[in-house]
Amino acid sequence: MSFTKDKPASDALLLVLLQNLAGQPLPESEGLKLKRVQLAAGQTLFEADQPHPYVYLVRKGLLKLHYLLANGDEWVKSFSHEGMFFGSLTALKAGGLSSFDVMALEDSDLERVDYFELEALAARHPAWLLALYRAMQHFAALKEARERELLTLNPEQRYAAFAQAHASLSERLPKKDLARYLGVTPVSLSRIRARLRP
Repeated sequence: MSFTKDKPASDALLLVLLQNLAGQPLPESEGLKLKRVQLAAGQTLFEADQPHPYVYLVRKGLLKLHYLLANGDEWVKSFSHEGMFFGSLTALKAGGLSSFDVMALEDSDLERVDYFELEALAARHPAWLLALYRAMQHFAALKEARERELLTLNPEQRYAAFAQAHASLSERLPKKDLARYLGVTPVSLSRIRARLRP
């Protein structure tokens, strides 16, 4: 993993995303301290149970957000790719720790900002507060949709919904990771794909 020095916010995609969420210019944005992070495929960005109060935006690449259980089993929580932002919500509070691991599935280029810096700006400016509020709404909507899929759809329906919503992404993912995301074995995923193939 490699880091750049603090980069000016003027060319940051993360700042563009936050301004879009706020629907207005964000005061003091020129002073925002951003870092670029490069990961090679297979590298870990951060692990569970560690302090990690950062928000990331993916400029290029693909990452998996996952849970590693004590017995060695792995459950994939979600994937993050170009234009998406993520962070561990449990780590975005004083003394908080991340609840999952993040690993690059492809060579990836990210932007990173300290969440406490965003909070400080939100305490001073309503526009920043609105941006963070809408970002949290976005996180909550994704979580609710994921819970609904896991609780109400069978594996075949989950795969069909994923393939329809993320057609290009499903081709980039290792089969074992997509299977873990869907809650099935790789063998079951192969059977599901065969049944649904036109």
